[in-house]
Amino acid sequence: MERNYRRINIFFTSLVILFSVLLFLSINKISSKELYENMDKEISVNRETRESFAAPIPSLSLSKMRLFTGGRHLFRRSWTPAPSSVESLDGLGPVFNRVSCSGCHVKDGRGRPPKADGKFRSMVIKLSLLNNNKIYPDPNYGYQLNDKSILGVPFEGKAKIEYSLIDIKLADGTIKKLSEPYITFNSLSFGKFHDDTEFSGRVAPVVFGLGLLEAISDEDILKKADPDDIDNDGISGRVHYILDAPSKENMIGKFGWKATRATLLHHITGAASQDMGLTSNIFPKTNCTKIQKSCLEQINGGQPEISDAQIERLLVYMQTLAPPRQRNKDENNILEGRGLFKKIGCENCHTSSYKTGVHPQHPELSHRIIKPYSDFLLHDMGEGLDDGVNEDSAKSYEWKTPPLWGIGLVKTVNKHTRFLHDGRAKSIEEAILWHGGEGKKAKDNYISLNQKNRKKILDFLNSL
Repeated sequence: MERNYRRINIFFTSLVILFSVLLFLSINKISSKELYENMDKEISVNRETRESFAAPIPSLSLSKMRLFTGGRHLFRRSWTPAPSSVESLDGLGPVFNRVSCSGCHVKDGRGRPPKADGKFRSMVIKLSLLNNNKIYPDPNYGYQLNDKSILGVPFEGKAKIEYSLIDIKLADGTIKKLSEPYITFNSLSFGKFHDDTEFSGRVAPVVFGLGLLEAISDEDILKKADPDDIDNDGISGRVHYILDAPSKENMIGKFGWKATRATLLHHITGAASQDMGLTSNIFPKTNCTKIQKSCLEQINGGQPEISDAQIERLLVYMQTLAPPRQRNKDENNILEGRGLFKKIGCENCHTSSYKTGVHPQHPELSHRIIKPYSDFLLHDMGEGLDDGVNEDSAKSYEWKTPPLWGIGLVKTVNKHTRFLHDGRAKSIEEAILWHGGEGKKAKDNYISLNQKNRKKILDFLNSL
């Protein structure tokens, strides 16, 4: 009897709450669109400056703001070789690519290929050796070429990128030129790569909004997966199950160009190891191969070199960086471009919106409607984007659909418009024209449009 009374009480309480919400919306004439926009303002920022990607979500509490600020300070600080007067920031290398997180993720934004001086600043070279369907590091250089080192230790090698031009003709006769990269190496300190080692460039991706992506449920990602193309639409996206290093569990990858990281904790500690040579409790071994004797003999910066407390601050920082808000979204050309984007098939992979699930550390990120424009699945992108490098179970021609939010602000924040995994595309349009495989139909539809409608799509993308 008491149990039935409780159920009736809960039922009527729920009705009262629902009626109150509906009454509030009616009295204040708040539409569902306005309600979404009010919620959006709690997790996104409206900036058009070089700091557009660097703000915390507006709803972040004061206590978390302290952690956020500490994480930002650490993200931008330079690490030094051990021993150092600042023990908490020593342990760099012995071989590495950059001395800080922000060295690659400048202003929390997107990296680019080398400029005219040829120096690698926000781009690395990935290495992969496939043998009997298993992936191995290059025996002398590992999974990534470290082009810098501390004093007394040889760097691994230097790379150079040159480009050849490919003409592509649009339906209205317009000729566009695509740049195809060609990578060569010099000053390799430990001999040639293994005969079967493949290599490819990777620019640093943006780091805002990652906590919100972390909160997307596996179920919502699995809904979009169609590895056998059962619906016969020519798109067969699949989830990338990977071993999450911190938890030792198989999980769905969401981060990285090939969805090779499932959690931000894995993402952060993996980058600390590969990019800066910093050991952690998750990656306790130094990033030296057996042949690199002087690298192995160096003094470390403690065990581990980056502490759990430092990782926690970085984690809070990256989880609560706010995505930028869409701009001019109600203008006619933006709305028409949005419709064309969907009509020609782009949204078949670049899924516009999700409602996040429960984020275990940050309730502020839970149950939020977000618009990242990605399905987080691996897709065959065709021969043109096949770089030869396999990662985990992701094939060399497979790429995770990259989120598009913030793409129109890259020029403002990072002072360039280089896109795709290796920055070969010098504009958003060139990135579209590189699509092949499962993206070919959408690309061909784009090519068939007249200049006016192509511009509408580009205006829409630049508003994100």
